[in-house]
Amino acid sequence: MFTGIEDMEASALRKRGWSISAIARHLDRDRKTVRRHLNGEHTAGERRRGSPDPFDELIAYLRARFADDPHIWASALYDEVRGLGFPLSYQSFTRGLRRHDLRPHCEECHGVKGRATIEIDHPGGEEIQWDWVELPEAPWGEDAHLLVGSLPCSGKFRAVFCDREDQAHLIEGIDAILRRLGGTARQWRFDRMATVVNPATGIVRASFLPVAKHYGVTVVACPPRRGNRKGSVEKSIDFATQRFWKTMTAETQALAQAQLDRFSERIGDRRPRSLARFQRLVGKEQADAYLVAVNRRRPTVADLAEHEGLGALPSACYPALIEVSHTVGRSRLVRFEGNSYSVPEAVGIGGAVLVRHRLGAETVEIVSVSGVLLVVHRRCTPGEGAIVRDPAHKVALEHEVLSEFTTAPPCQRKANRPPGVDAQREAAKLLASFADADVVVSLEIYQAVVDDQLRSEVAR
Repeated sequence: MFTGIEDMEASALRKRGWSISAIARHLDRDRKTVRRHLNGEHTAGERRRGSPDPFDELIAYLRARFADDPHIWASALYDEVRGLGFPLSYQSFTRGLRRHDLRPHCEECHGVKGRATIEIDHPGGEEIQWDWVELPEAPWGEDAHLLVGSLPCSGKFRAVFCDREDQAHLIEGIDAILRRLGGTARQWRFDRMATVVNPATGIVRASFLPVAKHYGVTVVACPPRRGNRKGSVEKSIDFATQRFWKTMTAETQALAQAQLDRFSERIGDRRPRSLARFQRLVGKEQADAYLVAVNRRRPTVADLAEHEGLGALPSACYPALIEVSHTVGRSRLVRFEGNSYSVPEAVGIGGAVLVRHRLGAETVEIVSVSGVLLVVHRRCTPGEGAIVRDPAHKVALEHEVLSEFTTAPPCQRKANRPPGVDAQREAAKLLASFADADVVVSLEIYQAVVDDQLRSEVAR
């Protein structure tokens, strides 16, 4: 490849009157190469490919994807094109994006960049950060509420979908995430979350203190308007939404949760981390020996998380009570956690009931608004889309539906029914009200014409 310095020198020597052969001998280059560069057929610093560029076949697809979402991450696109057969590395892929200038410009995003940041040192197992993210237009027909928990030391995170963001669902989500992480940190850090702390003072609410005691942790609130203080969970949310949510293919909440768990383990935990951070966590000699044993140059998120030293979890979730108000549907079912549960015949269609579930229990209770227990069902996996009917409820509903059937003949919608006497009388009134005073409208003539047509058809 002809370098820029060689191109500069060859051009200067050519202007001095040197021949191409002399310049080629001086630069120790082939004469044809020198001639092509001096004639402008080649550009210095650019290597000509010996085979077609595989990236060119992706341009139409990438333009369509950027039309769908101009903010999609290049790493998320790379996951897609790898499945389409793109053989080159991620660096070659991003170089192609820049070379063809495929990503649209966004003026709004460009104006918020450049804020000052600083890294905060987090010892292993010291802190876990929590936050909600609301994801609009979920495939299952409603906004999704995603709770994310992130370990700042290693960068490992887990997330679960919840139906609501109240305190009971928050506790359920926290327990599910901690069991996916394999333990708990000594301190939980929240934003000014109203279900955990008083947003004005930052003091932990009395209803959340037993939860912290149950898990043996302390709760800390971020300073007001200091979102960067919990930058680990913010970055985890950004990673999960950009790399997973925007390209997710699941149609139900249960499938989405399964895909998210698989994504967190196979992609999130394999992200490379700083070697210096790993050495500070476990010691330089032990870190170097570990990397030699696993035959890697850099540690991953999973490597750091394995050495964080998280605390043990209690055997069961904190027994908070989830209570949600629902309306009975036409099939005498109420929706709860993405599943449907039957109610007795005594509850009318459109009536209000309360659905209760004690965390850690395997049942779901349906009670009336006044607090009378109506039925107890076995709880199904959230988001499964299951329909749970009590046998007695099913028999009663079938009897009610069948009793509404009739043996009377169906309505004759295609029968000939011309205007009757009453309709003709009302039509005469309407015509008389709109006609001129000198004009007399009579329907007897039209009736005579209709009678003549009927007699002729009968005679045939």
